[in-house]
Amino acid sequence: MPITNFVQLPSGSDLRSLFERSAAETGFLLTVEARAGIERLLRIRAGRHAPNPPLLNGLLRHKLRISRGAPEPASPELVVAGCHVTYMISGEGSRSGVLTMSSAPIPGHILVASLLGGTLIGMRKLQKAPLQREDGQIDTLVVLDVSPPPDHDAA
Repeated sequence: MPITNFVQLPSGSDLRSLFERSAAETGFLLTVEARAGIERLLRIRAGRHAPNPPLLNGLLRHKLRISRGAPEPASPELVVAGCHVTYMISGEGSRSGVLTMSSAPIPGHILVASLLGGTLIGMRKLQKAPLQREDGQIDTLVVLDVSPPPDHDAA
């Protein structure tokens, strides 16, 4: 049986750019600063006091492997260190905090050296992602809103 219904791309379309755009819209984006910060956290073993250090280290290494480079300057909807992020986990109420590369807990801050922070970095507003819990359960994390870091507004 011959195939008679062909899908035709608009003239001048580059198939590669269509797929790259799709990957960028669905994946994670890391700025150069975010990538360097995650590498530093891994190097100083910032997650060694986390409830499950191997899981956290695996998440951060995986994030480095699968994330694409973010265009500079970063979009104000991109979750980066220093931004205030509002998020929701599997239907619970919304929560918020400032994402930080610090290795020490700070009230009102979300450490990138945590499963939550490691998942949040590189996400964008309204993006969903699986959130691995220390107990092995997987929840859904959604970014509801992002306020850029104060120095971002000056740029």
